[in-house]
Amino acid sequence: MLRRAAAISVHLVGPFWGRKAGASLTRCLHQTLTMAKQLPARRLDGIDHNPWVEFIKLSNEYDVVNLGQGFPDFSPPDFAVKAFQQATSGDFMLNQYTMAFGYPPLTKLLASFFGKLLGQELDPFKNVLVTVGAYGALFTAFQALVDKGDEVIIIEPAFDCYEPMTLMAGGRPVFVSLKPNPAPKGQLDTSSDWQLDPTELASKFTSRTKALVLNTPNNPLGKVFSKAELELVAGLCQQHDTVCIADEVYQWLVYDGHQHVSIASLPGMWGRTLTIGSAGKSFSATGWKVGWVLGPDNIMKHLRTVHQNSVFHCPTQAQAAVAQCFEQEQQHFGQPSSYFLQFPQAMQLNRDHMIHSLQSVGLKPLTPQGSYFLIVDISDFKSTMPSLPGAVDEPYDRRFAKWMIKNKVGSSTGCILVKVSIFFSRPHQKDFDHYLRFCFVKDEATLQAMDERLQKWKAELQP
Repeated sequence: MLRRAAAISVHLVGPFWGRKAGASLTRCLHQTLTMAKQLPARRLDGIDHNPWVEFIKLSNEYDVVNLGQGFPDFSPPDFAVKAFQQATSGDFMLNQYTMAFGYPPLTKLLASFFGKLLGQELDPFKNVLVTVGAYGALFTAFQALVDKGDEVIIIEPAFDCYEPMTLMAGGRPVFVSLKPNPAPKGQLDTSSDWQLDPTELASKFTSRTKALVLNTPNNPLGKVFSKAELELVAGLCQQHDTVCIADEVYQWLVYDGHQHVSIASLPGMWGRTLTIGSAGKSFSATGWKVGWVLGPDNIMKHLRTVHQNSVFHCPTQAQAAVAQCFEQEQQHFGQPSSYFLQFPQAMQLNRDHMIHSLQSVGLKPLTPQGSYFLIVDISDFKSTMPSLPGAVDEPYDRRFAKWMIKNKVGSSTGCILVKVSIFFSRPHQKDFDHYLRFCFVKDEATLQAMDERLQKWKAELQP
């Protein structure tokens, strides 16, 4: 009907405007009709909002100490910087394409290095895929494996991309929460106090369960899953023929003598596990965006299909730099000179510094076993300051985090923090809205600025 009306209109105005004017009107009406169609794909419904965009914007607008985002604000190790410089100024062919699924020197090193850790003979061309960061590895895995109606079990708190990636692939996220068990009175709570309920976890598996996402060490908790917990997950995955997507980007960042165990190394799990790693987290160079996936060829071939039809290829020079970094680490691995030993030792000191600083102003941090992060219980503030600005249905930790940015900057007491509720599914957010996430992988100057601002903040709160 509209098209007919448009034709009539052109017919009527044509004698007055001329043929050129009539053509313009037709184009205008056509564009209006075209834009009336739904423009975005339906798979984007409900996932357009990203909390990181909002908080990065706020951090740029206000004078705050950024303790929220998970990146080091210091230089990568000297050998990594040198490797990147050589990659950009050495062999001119590193400015060109390399093999689509990974720069061969890097895939060979990854196969050799991780093959020994996983107890597998890895083929660098069949069992390794280099991706645009671990984020790209996750997206490729979800797109390759999850079909419409498939269920994906997500253990929460969980990194916030797992749910939208599941939805974009047409799947249905199924959540199971780690439950906190408070430590005895007088003792500091730890990330290990958060446990899976075996019965609840088992109840989440159905005939439609395609995959389970396991993040260890966990972001945001810093929980390192024990071997017993991994065996529980492994047994259920095997029983229900489920793929395990293991996000292990913080595998080198474990503290207090804890040990990271890759679930793919457990009996019966190599053939159903995708192990995801990150050069950015391994070598303190998050902007390089080099990640990888390790797994059996019968699963990896489907990830290669997605990869070759999306990004196709990752930057050659960044891959060459990472290859040099792993070559360096392979020579020192297990020795005191190993970066994978030195870095967590240094970050454990940072962690302890931050815990002491937070406790000194009356906050309740949980000691993490691993990762970049620790979380802080702010339930006392929720009791004494329940009416912070914000929407009625907005979780308390979001309102508190915004208040810390917007209202505490006049006296230079502002800090940017991340609310933990975003790591939970919507139905569970209200139950876990009294925690904030702090990143302690920061420069000494940043930690000192944090100390000063927390002390000023404490003074302002005192009557």
